[in-house]
Amino acid sequence: MPRQSGRPRRGGRRAPVEAQPESASRTLRGHKDDVTSVAVLPDGKRAVSGGKDGTVRLWDLYTGVELRVFKGHTDLVRAIAVSPDGRTALSGSFDKTIRLWDLETGDQLRRFQHHASFVRSTLVLPDGQRALSSSDDLSVCW
Repeated sequence: MPRQSGRPRRGGRRAPVEAQPESASRTLRGHKDDVTSVAVLPDGKRAVSGGKDGTVRLWDLYTGVELRVFKGHTDLVRAIAVSPDGRTALSGSFDKTIRLWDLETGDQLRRFQHHASFVRSTLVLPDGQRALSSSDDLSVCW
């Protein structure tokens, strides 16, 4: 866990949190801009991330290797959700779309455009057949 410095900064505020090398066991690098979302697959061995570069990336958490890059969004990816079986992922973007990805093949299975503004969150329901999304257009869709 990151430690805070005990030294107050000017104005009496604490110094910023200092990350210690032991606080992260692995750093996943590959996005070309800020990483905005992440979800771990049910197997606990892989993760999916989304970023300002408009990509979704699949990672091996044990080796740190980037397994696949999913391209299709035209703006930042703000939300990631993984299906309960770990075979698919949903990504929500500021391009107002939600995309369903096959994590094994890398194929885009579906593209949804139900929102009139930025997609902020996605969630796959436990049955794996339905999903929810929220948007800056003040709506929740499923």
